Amino acid sequence: MTHATTPVPHPEGVSEEEFRAAMARLAAGVVLVTAHDPEEGARGEDVGMTATAFMSVSLDPPLVLISLRDGSRMDELLERQELWAVSVLTEGQRQTAGRFAMKGRLSDRLLFQELPHTHGTSTGAPLVDGALAAVECRTEQRIAAGDHTLLVGRVLATRLGTSEGGPLLYHSGRYRSLG
Repeated sequence: MTHATTPVPHPEGVSEEEFRAAMARLAAGVVLVTAHDPEEGARGEDVGMTATAFMSVSLDPPLVLISLRDGSRMDELLERQELWAVSVLTEGQRQTAGRFAMKGRLSDRLLFQELPHTHGTSTGAPLVDGALAAVECRTEQRIAAGDHTLLVGRVLATRLGTSEGGPLLYHSGRYRSLG
């Protein structure tokens, strides 16, 4: 006789599955967080990561916040160096979001070879061509938060992109678009 396993709640009473299901109901914009790793290879390597936990924090000074999973390649890179960028993806850039979100994916070098982009003048980080907007940032503060690190970044430069189409959203475990 087998017993069904029940989710083990945290001491506060919410299981990881229950929390994940509740948060999946929140629609979030999809961004590509990027940075250039000067220590990787002879000329360095561009690194990217899809994220939905990104927000504006302050207008004066201009600050944004991004959440990175502890131990991720991006978290390790941005612990060593402070310059990074975020490209706000359009509904037409769903494939880009999916590729940079895959676990065990191809190397970032190969992904960037197929992705039209330029490098930011303030950070050297890749900025996705055709994105709705891009912001280049310098880390002001790192905050430990459970199994993630919150980075507060000062916005050094912005770039407005296309006004065609809407933002790419993530809701209930799927990429979606407005309308």
